[in-house]
Amino acid sequence: MKTFLGIGSGPGIGIATAERFAREGFQIILANRNAGNTQALVDQLKAKGFQAEARTVDATDAAQVAALVAEIESQYGAIDVLHYNAANLRQATISSQPNDTFVSDLAVNIGGALAAVRAVAPKMIASKNGTILLTGGGFALYPSPDYLSLSIGKAGIRTLALGIFESFKEQGVHVATVTVATFVNPGSKEAQDIGEQFWQLHSQTRDQWTVEASYPAN
Repeated sequence: MKTFLGIGSGPGIGIATAERFAREGFQIILANRNAGNTQALVDQLKAKGFQAEARTVDATDAAQVAALVAEIESQYGAIDVLHYNAANLRQATISSQPNDTFVSDLAVNIGGALAAVRAVAPKMIASKNGTILLTGGGFALYPSPDYLSLSIGKAGIRTLALGIFESFKEQGVHVATVTVATFVNPGSKEAQDIGEQFWQLHSQTRDQWTVEASYPAN
């Protein structure tokens, strides 16, 4: 059975994407900082007959992210799909946000993604197989002064995906992002549509791999 690891999975895009992969026979492992919230999402999947487990991880701590990946690889072998979905959706301007929360936001919004990619890459590259999916945002293209730390974080996610796409492709690993240019509510059609976009990116044949999809579609 193939393994899907979702880091920063929440009740919107995270769970919708996990369920989309679960319907294709993947075992799902969801990891977040809040153990109770993560277990509730896992329980939703289990109630539908899917195989799912919960883990706890602080995405701002690269060592914790690496330890999580190592634990899953030890238990199940190489991770087939990584989905990084963590983000602090803080509404704050440059003048209203203290430096400490700005730095901590970036640690979640982009630092955790980098740590997760670094952690899963060695085994994916060794097996020349794997998909790394990153939840992007429209603020990467049209930054908002009212969501500045999120805008910078999503710009970082997009740059990370585009920056490593070709080199990882040469080594058999597909890196892709969905740039989400709308707010997404839990359980919404939008969340399900984005989960489907992630599945379609994963399902592309190697000669047709693309790095970015947009929602809503351009």
